[in-house]
Amino acid sequence: MNDSENNMQTNFDWQLKTFKQLSTDELYDLLKLRIDVFVVEQTCYYSDLDELDRETETLHVFAYDRGHIIAYCRVLAPNVVYEQEAALGRVIVSPEYRGQKLGYSLMAKALGYIDIKWPTVSCHISAQQHLHDFYHSLGFEQISDMYLEDGIPHIGMRRIVKKIVKEEQNQTIT
Repeated sequence: MNDSENNMQTNFDWQLKTFKQLSTDELYDLLKLRIDVFVVEQTCYYSDLDELDRETETLHVFAYDRGHIIAYCRVLAPNVVYEQEAALGRVIVSPEYRGQKLGYSLMAKALGYIDIKWPTVSCHISAQQHLHDFYHSLGFEQISDMYLEDGIPHIGMRRIVKKIVKEEQNQTIT
C-alpha cells in the first residue's frame, strides 16, 4: 500500500455501535450495503434480518468515507450463536473499496473489540471458502469441511485468544 492509500485509510470515519445507538440513516446504509453485496452481487436470496442485529451486545462495526458506508461487520457476543464463542458475521467491503486492504482494518477493529470485551473467549466465523487465506492471516484456523450456506461454499473457522493459548502452553510445560 502506498502513502496515499495509507492516508486515505486514516481518514475513514470508523464507528462501533449497538443496534439502539444506530441512527436511522446508519441502519439504512448498512442494510443497503448488506443487501447490495450479499443478495444482489452474490445472487444469494435469503432473509438478512435475523434478529441478531438487535441482540443487546451485538456490535455493528462500520466505516464511512465522504458520507458513504464502505465497510461493515457485526460482532456477536459469546453464546448468541456459538456456545462459549464470540462470532463475526456479515463481513463486507464495498465493491468500490476492495483491493485497498480495508478488510484488514475492519477486522482489526472487530477483533480488537472482542479481545477487550471478551478476553477469554475464542471467535468463530462462518467464512466464505475463497476467503480462507485472508482469515487465516488473521489467526483463524479452519475447523470444518466445506458446506453450503445459502448456496455459497463456506467453512467454519476459529480464532483462539492468545491469552488462552499461552495459558494452555504454560500448563503443558509445567
